[in-house]
Amino acid sequence: MNPVVPLLLLAVVLAACQSHNPYTAQSKPLPPAPVPAGSQLDLSAYPAPARDYARYRSWTWRDGQQPAGSAWASSALVQEALSNALDQRGLRPAQSGSADLEVSTEMHLERRIRQVREDYGGYYGHGRYWHDYGMWGNAPLVRTYEEEVLIVRIDLFDARDGHPLWSGSAEMLSDGSQTERGKALRAALRRALENYPPT
Repeated sequence: MNPVVPLLLLAVVLAACQSHNPYTAQSKPLPPAPVPAGSQLDLSAYPAPARDYARYRSWTWRDGQQPAGSAWASSALVQEALSNALDQRGLRPAQSGSADLEVSTEMHLERRIRQVREDYGGYYGHGRYWHDYGMWGNAPLVRTYEEEVLIVRIDLFDARDGHPLWSGSAEMLSDGSQTERGKALRAALRRALENYPPT
């Protein structure tokens, strides 16, 4: 290749860079600030202060409503399981009328279908080294299961201002006897509170 051609191309590119730019920077002036902007502090322009979760020590039911029972879990069982789960997070029931937190919970059962696919196969070969010739067969087997799933949601509110503070949910299989369902309820409540307090 002739070495003059790349030099000519480079000269053309450099000449194009030196030409006049038809575009100029222009902008419209900013509108004037609102009248109260100079005298009032706009707190919405700042991030919310970090919450000190260590100050939350006691709790009570939101609006004084204890969780309702159902056919598979009595109200007393739900209250006792939730109280134990909160206790593991350092939250104690309020002894007097004042509490740091208000707690509400809801739970329900869902029936879900789960399918499991398993492939069964076999090989038949003939020959001295098993690779001369043979057959391969494969048959999928799909099994369908109906499962009962317990879904739990816990909401915590600041008792002073009523603002939502934290929320967590969890799911657990709840098939089986009444005792096993009670264990599933306790496990779901513990799992729902795993991320409290948030880091």
